Amino acid sequence: MRFLVAESEPPDARERRRANVGRSSGETFRDLLLQLAPGAEVERATPADADDEIPDRETLAGYDAVFLTGSPLHVYEDTPEARREIEFMRRVFASGTPSFGSCAGLQVAAAAAGGVVRSMGKRREAGITRRITPTDQGRAHPLLAGRAPAWDAITIHNDEVERLPDGALLLARNNETEVQAAEIRMGPGVFWGVQYHPELPLSDMAAALRRDADDLVEAGLVRDRAEVELQSALLDALAREPDRRDLRWRLGVDDELANRDRRSLELRNFIEHLVKPTMAGRGR
Repeated sequence: MRFLVAESEPPDARERRRANVGRSSGETFRDLLLQLAPGAEVERATPADADDEIPDRETLAGYDAVFLTGSPLHVYEDTPEARREIEFMRRVFASGTPSFGSCAGLQVAAAAAGGVVRSMGKRREAGITRRITPTDQGRAHPLLAGRAPAWDAITIHNDEVERLPDGALLLARNNETEVQAAEIRMGPGVFWGVQYHPELPLSDMAAALRRDADDLVEAGLVRDRAEVELQSALLDALAREPDRRDLRWRLGVDDELANRDRRSLELRNFIEHLVKPTMAGRGR
């Protein structure tokens, strides 16, 4: 298998994340994909970067899958970075190569295909997003095959998809964010995406909470930085010992979040149910 991971982060955000957790978003994706598909060739691209050439349709068609990472980029702002990301995604759709995105990756795909993305205003989802449930279409969709009737997931975002493109399938929602999972089609391209982060280790989310502590206090999700540190410490501990019942109880989570294989289920389903059949159809 030959995969391309597109880092949605602008260069400064990418370096801040490396300083914060030791890896960029694309490097985190790469590390998990190498575990899910041993022997795969995983390359990275940085389409938001002004000095990085956006791959053309023919080049993108040479990959078996394209993955879009999360990012602090606001795709509804008319910036060079946002325009480059949207152009990249339109080329991915035109190539016919299956694609998957988390968080901002879902938002980029929605905007590229004609949907609308907006700021959440004073609302936030950070750390653990609760009680995600499939829609009627989601219950039968292979992206969510094997998911519990309701599940929690790792997340951090303050933008959301306001309106999916015409013809898109809404697959999951919760009380905070209407579009938690979706399928989007444009031309020959098929995209599966989620608003949460199935690729992230729990320790990466703990670091993200510490990084954004002041914003979380301002948003009213916690009273002070000490509460952020407590939540982050619990996530770090669960990352080290995912089977500890006391940590699961204190965080209010089960296998759907604590177990890495369950947490990354959507990525496994994407590879098994979309990438491999598409490869077979292309004679690969």
